[in-house]
Amino acid sequence: MRSGCHITMDTTEYKMVLAVLILLNGLSIGCCAPQSFCEPEEEALGKCHNSPAAEKPVCIDMNLAYCNDLDYSRTIFPNILGHQSRQEVESGPEYLLLSVIHGLLNGECSPDIRLLGCSVLAPLCKNQPSPSPPCRSTCEAVKKGCGHAFEGIDMAWPYFLDCDRFFAGDEEGCYDPLARLRVSLSILSPDEPSTIIQFTYHSNAQMYSVLKRTAAKCSHISRTYSIGRSVEGKDLLAIEFTDTPGVHELLEPEVKLVGNMHGNEVLGRQLLLYLAQYLCSEYLLGNRRIQTLVNTTRIHILASMNPDGYDLAAAEGHELNGWTVGRTNGQNLDLNRNFPDLTSILYRNRRIRQFRTDHIPIPDSYWFGKVAPETYAVMKWIRSVPFVQSASLHGGELVISYPFDFSRHIHEERMFSPTPDEQVFKQLARTYADAHASMADNNTERCGASFIRSGGIINGAQWYSFPGGMSDFNYLHTNCLEITVELGCDKFPAEVELYPEWLRNKEALLSFMESVHRGIKGVVKDEEGYGIKGASISVRGIRKDVTTAEDGDYWRLLNSGTYIVTASAKGYSKVSKRIRLPAHMDKAGRVDFLPVEPDYHLFPSSSLDTYDRFDPYNQFQHYGNGEREKPWWWNYFSQAGFSAPTWLLRNV
Repeated sequence: MRSGCHITMDTTEYKMVLAVLILLNGLSIGCCAPQSFCEPEEEALGKCHNSPAAEKPVCIDMNLAYCNDLDYSRTIFPNILGHQSRQEVESGPEYLLLSVIHGLLNGECSPDIRLLGCSVLAPLCKNQPSPSPPCRSTCEAVKKGCGHAFEGIDMAWPYFLDCDRFFAGDEEGCYDPLARLRVSLSILSPDEPSTIIQFTYHSNAQMYSVLKRTAAKCSHISRTYSIGRSVEGKDLLAIEFTDTPGVHELLEPEVKLVGNMHGNEVLGRQLLLYLAQYLCSEYLLGNRRIQTLVNTTRIHILASMNPDGYDLAAAEGHELNGWTVGRTNGQNLDLNRNFPDLTSILYRNRRIRQFRTDHIPIPDSYWFGKVAPETYAVMKWIRSVPFVQSASLHGGELVISYPFDFSRHIHEERMFSPTPDEQVFKQLARTYADAHASMADNNTERCGASFIRSGGIINGAQWYSFPGGMSDFNYLHTNCLEITVELGCDKFPAEVELYPEWLRNKEALLSFMESVHRGIKGVVKDEEGYGIKGASISVRGIRKDVTTAEDGDYWRLLNSGTYIVTASAKGYSKVSKRIRLPAHMDKAGRVDFLPVEPDYHLFPSSSLDTYDRFDPYNQFQHYGNGEREKPWWWNYFSQAGFSAPTWLLRNV
């Protein structure tokens, strides 16, 4: 085992001290003891030189605040990194990192990372002339389980947790610094599936931890990723489930579930956290239904779209929470009124024959208003992924509503305002409501609104009208069909209600995700067999087209019946096919269009399609002057009075 060096002086001060020592002693003195390692930046720059033997190792009582819960009470200096004293450890960036790591990683991998780091900074003393090494196997296990958490905040794995440099094998007499933690928590092996779900409320930090731990447990079918940040800088963390995480597979439909859009409507947030854990555990346990769903579908879950609002609501708690506290985001904006109002544009232009009723561009005037970062993040998300269907989980009623949410007559607050896909939307809503334990029962007690003989579903504008909603935007700007699920009267139910609510909604959530495999799917190719991106798939009698994804694949939700389907693309002739969908289908019908012959009388437009004008005034996307922008956590270290740890920066 070799020890490392640590310098807290700046370069000028160090050179002055070194010169004085050389003059006084006639010695060549450097920063490191013989046979030691330096920090990576020192080693790379050739700043590390051999020095005389360090002070004689001494065992002392443990006296480091952030390391006092290790499974031993005495440590040794110099430690494994070459620190000569407790004071030197406490003044270094390594110890500072351990002191703030819980907050940086939002509670993920705590206290595993801290205890592992402490075993290097304050190693076990066994009354021998050198520190006892922690086990390499423990380090490797922690790195495997926690590496993604560092990647999530764009931080490099700390150099002093290098498993090959500062840890040892069993044959070298190593010890496990996490042994007592494993016993106290009765931790299961990551390879042993568990169906245990804690039906409790989760803070934002706990939510992030659950999502990241779930993704790590099922890393072969899951991953977490951020779609952006809230006003107050909280992560909008999504988790996906598929057999090839991070990749869109040809002809595999994509579905998303969004919770907590209104921060005080918290049941949906909790249900989606339970759903993520359920999908992971049941997949590992061999549940064939779940395995089929995950292997044939790409599922995206955003448990909280409004973590800032949730904090306000949670501060009051269940008993004191009112109807509106925490509803809005940190800018006091209602996120479900903050999307571009494309429905009004549709109503104004619907009688124009050439006007498209799908993929309506965002008007430039929208960007002059106050656009929430959460809204922008979701808009960017749904433009970048070819979602087929979606559900947004709310609270305050017990019903499913579907677009349009904005009335076709501006002065009518409750007016039936159907989309061209009215029948498909009704079937989507029916799928969830009928699978719910009580939503479709007309005898179920509601929350004030009357849904007599509706069976728990209603057109949104017929219930009450509002512009700028997320569901209308999904439908008019992208291929995605989104319903709004109102989960119950109590927006913030008591914790004892969480498990019963999970039982009421579990089957409905699964059935809804499975329903994406309805209608037709296929690929549109050119004469050379390459997929055509952006080709339109139209269905006669339904004035709403869908467009093909990057590789030319598409999905079109349809109910049973006979249809004329046409594929068209700029510069190519149209191709039509007649199809019949039976009443009961286990999977979508395959309808390919290949080849689509080029039409030399038609030429692709060279002008910029206004649909591509997203954030035209560059309000949300900022570009630097070429210098790499430091991550948000850099200020934790840059103001600490020592040389900032560049070893925490990735790819430098």
